[in-house]
Amino acid sequence: MSEFDHEQQDQAAEDFDLQKSKTQIKKELQALRDLGRKLMDLPQRDLLKLDLPEDIYEAVTEGQSMSKGALKRQTGFIGGLLAEADHEAIERRLTQLGQPHQGQVKAFHQLENWRDRLLSGDDAVYGELIAEFEEFDVQHVRQLLRNAAREAQQNKPPKSARLVFQYLQQLQQNQ
Repeated sequence: MSEFDHEQQDQAAEDFDLQKSKTQIKKELQALRDLGRKLMDLPQRDLLKLDLPEDIYEAVTEGQSMSKGALKRQTGFIGGLLAEADHEAIERRLTQLGQPHQGQVKAFHQLENWRDRLLSGDDAVYGELIAEFEEFDVQHVRQLLRNAAREAQQNKPPKSARLVFQYLQQLQQNQ
């Protein structure tokens, strides 16, 4: 064999490695159709947050009103449009949209912690809250806590305990 024949064999082996199998191509196209279906299931406000290319956005909004066969054809069409677009970026934004922001979850848990400590009678929490929030009204919170204790003693719904949480939440939002 000549040197030229070896180069051709090497190139053919590389080309074969780069080619996808028919099954792999079908799986990828199905994944794109599934992504298109997820996009069609989103409400309008969430679609706008994704910042989709205009042609995909129009196809998705049209597909939202379709059913059965037309929906299946539209899903395939959207899958084709997604194949030409940056579908990985769209998937990342869709995933981020579906997950609550970790900072929000952490802040919510912190509010719950403060409320529970206030209701249990932990006086050290007042110092933390005064340091955290400039507008913290100790007198108002103590009144709510007295009401909450009275409600618990009389087996009434915990209206004042909820008001403590809402007050803390309002302080956090104003910050």
